[in-house]
Amino acid sequence: MVRIFGRDETKQFYQRQHYRDQREIRFLIGDVRDRDRLVRAMEGIDVVFHCAALKHVESGEYNPFEASLTNVTGTQNVIDASLAADVRTMILTSSDKAANPTSVMGATKLLAEKLVTAATNYRGQHPTTFASVRFGNVLGSRGSALDLFSRQVAAGAPVTVTDPSMTRFVMSIDRAVELMIRAAGIARGGEVFVFKMPVARLGDLVAATIAVAAPAAGLDPATVSTVPIPTRAGEKPYEELMTEDESTRARDVGEMYAVLPSIETLPGLLEAYADAPSIPVGAYRSDRVAPLSAAEVTRLVAETFGSGWAPA
Repeated sequence: MVRIFGRDETKQFYQRQHYRDQREIRFLIGDVRDRDRLVRAMEGIDVVFHCAALKHVESGEYNPFEASLTNVTGTQNVIDASLAADVRTMILTSSDKAANPTSVMGATKLLAEKLVTAATNYRGQHPTTFASVRFGNVLGSRGSALDLFSRQVAAGAPVTVTDPSMTRFVMSIDRAVELMIRAAGIARGGEVFVFKMPVARLGDLVAATIAVAAPAAGLDPATVSTVPIPTRAGEKPYEELMTEDESTRARDVGEMYAVLPSIETLPGLLEAYADAPSIPVGAYRSDRVAPLSAAEVTRLVAETFGSGWAPA
C-alpha cells in the first residue's frame, strides 16, 4: 500500500485520475502541521518519504514564520508520528539551500536536517531509522526552473533570466526518486546523503528549455526572447550541496556521499562505513564542478519532456 499525504486537493485529484487503476494507492488530505492527522496516516506504514516543504526562497524571505511552521515544526511532527507508528525508515528530502544557508528557506531546511539526525538518539525502543537526502534542482518538479521557463515559453512571454553565468545542480525526477529509494535502503541512522549531481549554467538551461518547449507550443524557438531580471532575495550565484566542514565527515558511497553526524549517534555507525573512502576536504559547490555542455543540457531537458512531463 502507498499512501499519498498532502494538503493540495487539486493535485491529488489529477494524481487520482492518472493512477485510477492502481488499487494499492490511497490519497489522504492533511498537513504536516497536524501531528494527530500524521499519526493516523502512518499506521501500518513501513517507509516514509517526507517531501512536504515551503521551498521557494523569495516566499520564505517574506513569510519566515510560515516557512518555519511547515519546514521545522512540520518535520518534527513527521518524526513524532513515525515513532508513534513504529515506521521502519523515515527519509527527509532536503535541499542544497541547507548548506551554508543565506535564506530563511535554507535555514529551515538545515534545522529540519538537524531534527532528523537528532531523532536517532531519542528513538528509544522504536525501530525507526532516520536520515536525510540533499539535492539541487529536480528538473520538471513543481515550481522548478524548468517548470517556470516552459510556462513562459508556452505563454509566448519572454523568459526571465537573472544571471546566465549562474550554475545549478540538476537532475531528472526519475533519477532523484531512484537515489532517494537507494538512500532509504542503506541508511543506518543520522546520515545526510548528498547526491552527486551534474551542473548546468543557467543560460544553457534557458536556451535548452526554449529549444525544446517552443516547438511543443507551436512556436519558433528563434522568436522566443529573454529578459534580464534582478537576483531574488536570498539567491546565490552558485549552489552548495556540502560544506567544507561536512566534507571532513563524509564518505563516498558511489552515487552519493554520506555525511555522518557531527553529534554522537548510534554505536556502530562509523564501523558501518569503514569500507567507504573519505573524500577530499572542500565544499561541494556547483561553481567548482565542470558544467555540462550546452548539448548535454539540451539532451537532459528533452528527456524530461520526453518522459511525459508537462508544466503543472
